[in-house]
Amino acid sequence: MAPIPVKPGKYKIHAHIIGPGSLLTATEYAVKHGAPVITDRFNPLPIEQEWIIDHPEAGQEAQTGSPYVIHLAYHPAAGLVVPEDRVFVNSVPRAEWSQFSFEQVIGGIKILSDKGLALRAGHRGAQITLVPPKPEFQETWTLEYVGPIPTE
Repeated sequence: MAPIPVKPGKYKIHAHIIGPGSLLTATEYAVKHGAPVITDRFNPLPIEQEWIIDHPEAGQEAQTGSPYVIHLAYHPAAGLVVPEDRVFVNSVPRAEWSQFSFEQVIGGIKILSDKGLALRAGHRGAQITLVPPKPEFQETWTLEYVGPIPTE
């Protein structure tokens, strides 16, 4: 599939896994590479479940196939990083955040790393991993647009 453009903004990122609805969620504790990113049930406090999807350099124009970075909506310095094919959120310089692209697939979208690996949610509570893309529902996501990127 070809990459698709995504409107920069604040999103909830829904996982397609068996069981109750799950969202991409930053955990509350840090380990070696930052806080592991998992899927969890909807939490009424959006602090760790709303994400900003933006271009690597804020203010760029959206273009088909252009890369994006993802960071916590309420912690603008905490972006997604992918050491050892596992997804973490960490407060490192924006230039060190991992870059992603999005592809339309049946039932949603696939989120791909700059190495062409797909984000995979094995089950609720499992850390998000990157795997070679396959047509599996655990690699399918839905982006729920919440609003524009907050300007402060």
